[in-house]
Amino acid sequence: MDERIIKTEYSELMQKSYIDYAMSVIIARALPDVRDGLKPVQRRTLYDMYELGIRYDRPYRKSARIVGDTMGKYHPHGDSSIYEALVVMTQDFKKGLPLIDGHGNFGNIEGDGAAAMRYTEARLQKITQEAFLADLDKDVVDFIPNFDETEKEPAVLPVKLPNLLINGSEGIAVGMATSIPPHNLGEVIDALKAYMLDNSITVEGLMKYIKGPDFPTGGIITNKSELAELYRTGSGKVRIRGRVEVEKGKGGRQNLVITEIPYPMIGSNIAKFLSDVAALAETKTTQDIVDISNQSSKEGIRIVIELRRDTDIENFKNMLYKKTRLEDTFGVNMLAIADGRPETMSLLQIIRANAQFQFEIATRKYKTLLAREQEKKEVQEGLIKACNVIDLIIEILRGSRDRAMAKACLVEGKTDGIKFRSRESRVMAQMLLFTEKQANAILEMRLYRLIGLEIEALVKEHEETLANIYRYEDILERRDSMTQVIVNELDAIKKEYARKRRTVVEDAAQAVFEEKKAEEMEVVFMMDRFGYARTVDPAAYERNREAADAENRYVFPCKNTGRICLFTNTGTLHTIKVMDLPFGKFRDKGVPVDNVSNYDSAAESIVYVTDQSALNLCRVLFATRLSMLKIVDGGEFDVTKRTVAATKLQEGDEVLSVAALREEREIVLRSTDGSFLRFSIEEIPEKKKGAVGVRGMRLNEDAYLEAVYYLGSGDQTVIPYQNGQLELSKVKAGKRDTKGVKARAQQKGKDTGL
Repeated sequence: MDERIIKTEYSELMQKSYIDYAMSVIIARALPDVRDGLKPVQRRTLYDMYELGIRYDRPYRKSARIVGDTMGKYHPHGDSSIYEALVVMTQDFKKGLPLIDGHGNFGNIEGDGAAAMRYTEARLQKITQEAFLADLDKDVVDFIPNFDETEKEPAVLPVKLPNLLINGSEGIAVGMATSIPPHNLGEVIDALKAYMLDNSITVEGLMKYIKGPDFPTGGIITNKSELAELYRTGSGKVRIRGRVEVEKGKGGRQNLVITEIPYPMIGSNIAKFLSDVAALAETKTTQDIVDISNQSSKEGIRIVIELRRDTDIENFKNMLYKKTRLEDTFGVNMLAIADGRPETMSLLQIIRANAQFQFEIATRKYKTLLAREQEKKEVQEGLIKACNVIDLIIEILRGSRDRAMAKACLVEGKTDGIKFRSRESRVMAQMLLFTEKQANAILEMRLYRLIGLEIEALVKEHEETLANIYRYEDILERRDSMTQVIVNELDAIKKEYARKRRTVVEDAAQAVFEEKKAEEMEVVFMMDRFGYARTVDPAAYERNREAADAENRYVFPCKNTGRICLFTNTGTLHTIKVMDLPFGKFRDKGVPVDNVSNYDSAAESIVYVTDQSALNLCRVLFATRLSMLKIVDGGEFDVTKRTVAATKLQEGDEVLSVAALREEREIVLRSTDGSFLRFSIEEIPEKKKGAVGVRGMRLNEDAYLEAVYYLGSGDQTVIPYQNGQLELSKVKAGKRDTKGVKARAQQKGKDTGL
């Protein structure tokens, strides 16, 4: 076998391969077709159910059977993607028009997943069968080979509605994504009819029918004036709020009841909303909340917030809109496959594409029906003619040796070999000249068709066939007639399946929340060694001072309106609002600082914690493991950002110590090889927080700083060292940027030796 080596640039090969992959994902997986509004996996699942005969009026079938058959015949990808598509098409809280009737646990609006496919069952919805899969036997769409060319599948389903708008779509492809909100079926049908009757209509004209998205979860769209631009360009944002009602509660209180949620909140975001509301009470952002409960059921959403008697309801609602996902945005990008390529489409372009598709499938349908009626007409005319000369036909059949001889006589007038009773019969037989189809029908005709009533029925059927032919020719020749037929079908669908709009569209005022300023008060901040922080009343701290100091790593007074500064080993400063920390009893556990700041306990460790206002009044000394030192004015850390860089570090270095200087005069550095260096803090220069600093101690090879100590005037600081004690004030004083000295611990009352 001869080998052929093709030389090519690697970059060109990679580019071609990536483009092929990207187009495969875009066209064959992630994006819907503008004509039927379905992604390939959805289209194949529905067609497979149609092929399996799982109709709306037949028993449910196991989802696993549907998924397996779809995967084996049409969609050679993972079963999870097929089942997930099936599940979504059953969920009425995600789709404006569910296409599959599910039986079993198919998940819920609160984010609980569906049961495994072996437990659930499904069948087609009635509208899916009538408006999505009807007329497939009438050559209305092209059929293409499946992945292994053993089956045929429709390139697109003959959907009679603009499903792309009615059900919307979401998908992420390569370098692009689609996000189309669902709309009201009745409104979309009215818009499509309006375009068919006047194809010069504008987007504004269509919006007289389509008011805006209609989410299955209801809610209130608050930016009505921006929708026209969204529908003109095909992209934009829809701002949507949940529906809130006020009810009377116990003891004269008022309850705020959320009966509809924003569409983006469905799933796990409902639990997130509940925790966010609870956090508002815990952090004292509001003190109006008495209790919150989720009373939602199959009947609908019902989240109840019990409020205090004197609560300002409007201000509280605005707070929920501003600080929770009760008001959210739905990003719209109406991207779909049109003419085989992805395109961001306006509302008018989508309606136009669907109208053209309706005319296309109607044309193909009535051409097929016309051909069938013409074929039927030909046969009927032959049978009627045969009934008029039935005696001659019988004579031909009795006189023929075989079927071929009789057929040749009926079609071509050949009478050779046929026995006739008279010469006149032979002459008449030569003049019959039936068509091939007519002859076959005559030869297959049963004797009961010669009954008088049967002949009358045949004549009546022929008249109906002629009427159908006239009607079909009129539909195909006159666009007005075809338009009327399509409009009539749309009206029938609208009459049976349309429902009232669920989502209100209006221009609402921006939510303005006036946060009540908390009364400033003194509190005591406490953080234990596990990173749990809280604040308590100073009186409670004083009563438990000994236990508080022993059990907590950091304890200091601060204002409830202030901020806490966390310095970490990565040279980062994280700030926490004191109001975000729980204020309670002395034995309350507190909250992890990870939850109220950007601090990540898995990637960094806390070096120093202090009150920001106290930091403003002093200087801050930084020391790193590579012995880099600097002093920074504390005012530089008076920031409102949650996270800033506190210092600059060399590669491989980390912050070892941060200290707010007050009365300290000297610093003692201790290295891992047992060297100590004591010198005056005045030798350390003051720099900006973005500087690296200066070297404090010359380190031996493979050594680094392991501890930093600070001495005030007359301090007798003693540390444990070498199974004894070391008094730091007796360490020989030196200069910055010199080598340290070795030290010996004090043993049995003897002085330290250096």
